[in-house]
Amino acid sequence: MSVVPEKVHILGIGDDGLDGLTSAARGLLDAADVIVGSAHTLAAVGGSAGRRLVVDGDPEEVARVVAANASRRVVVLATGDPLFYGTARYLCERLGKDRFEVVPHVSSMQLAFARVKESWDEAYLTNLANQQLDRAMERIRTAERVGLFTTDEMTPGRVAQALLERGIDYFTGYVCENLGSPDERVTQGELGELAEHAFSPLNVMILVRKPHVPDRPRELAGRRLFGNPDELFLQSRPKRGLLTPAEVRSLALAELDLGPSSTVWDVGAGSGSVSIEAAQLAARGEVYAIEMDVEDYQLISANAERFSVRNLTPVLGRAPEAWRDLPDPDAVFIGGTGRQVRGMVEQAFARLRPGGRMVVSVVSVESVAEVEQLLRQLAGETNVWMLNVARGTLQFETLRFEAMAPTFLLAAVKPLS
Repeated sequence: MSVVPEKVHILGIGDDGLDGLTSAARGLLDAADVIVGSAHTLAAVGGSAGRRLVVDGDPEEVARVVAANASRRVVVLATGDPLFYGTARYLCERLGKDRFEVVPHVSSMQLAFARVKESWDEAYLTNLANQQLDRAMERIRTAERVGLFTTDEMTPGRVAQALLERGIDYFTGYVCENLGSPDERVTQGELGELAEHAFSPLNVMILVRKPHVPDRPRELAGRRLFGNPDELFLQSRPKRGLLTPAEVRSLALAELDLGPSSTVWDVGAGSGSVSIEAAQLAARGEVYAIEMDVEDYQLISANAERFSVRNLTPVLGRAPEAWRDLPDPDAVFIGGTGRQVRGMVEQAFARLRPGGRMVVSVVSVESVAEVEQLLRQLAGETNVWMLNVARGTLQFETLRFEAMAPTFLLAAVKPLS
């Protein structure tokens, strides 16, 4: 007869140890056969009758200990709320939710917002231990309030300095150290002041937007997630004017239907205007700008730096060899001329994930017919546009319109099966 495993209790504690626990939580500790936790959390609860196992910072080891003690009453100690960037989520996914009961304590994030007397119901919260600061920057830039779990590498000082380097200077910062301990301290200051200080490793950083400031730094005024004016992008002079125009770019990106974590290929990226705006839209994804011209390849990096995007990778080479080792894309944009376009479309479509989107930009009627026929064979329904755009200009106090060369866009979705 199989033995039903004992329930494992994941118990959140604070720096005040036993004093901060309810009588029910203390009862779980008293009844435990095995108590698992870090040296810090085990020390916080003092002595107990159960066997004490020290596991520091390795959730896989905790899972192995729990599995090996299925017939015993196990308590796993965690700081604060075990489901808020804690070990409970991993254990439930690894061993199944039915094995566990979670008994939360007040999280250090809750305490930090309480100490600075700010609401956190709509704040952007993240843990820099598993989220790169570069990826979090766009969310921070537009947030009213931010809560950050910092790390030994990404300290409050480094965070403050990184924000200032990107022109994000409109937050008041708070660093809340050793929350719940006798040596608890809250430091308030300008980001420039916080960048010069060292803090205890046990801290939470809170950012609160100052009132009556714009939603973006002055130097980013006019910069958009997509459809940026063409003149904002660096272009090689002999080929100036071959950049995908803002109007075409906007429709192409809309049809690519990018998600926050999309993987995107921009084939024939030129100086990278589509790639950069795709990277801004898919801020947690990856964008690969494939270009065979060395000068344009270098401009992609320069433009990426100009727009402060960090999730764009320039790839120097000729398709399809250049994308051989790249991850399969969720979306592909192809811009080009000549007969090579058909071959690129066919080979890129083969790598496109099911349900993925492809948009192709061409400038000749012959290419439109050829690519449309191919996409209809590969995907079925295909949408085609001819874009005739004229931009207004003032000449001798008279408004005139200068027509741009017609551009054709084709868009298709790869069937799921």
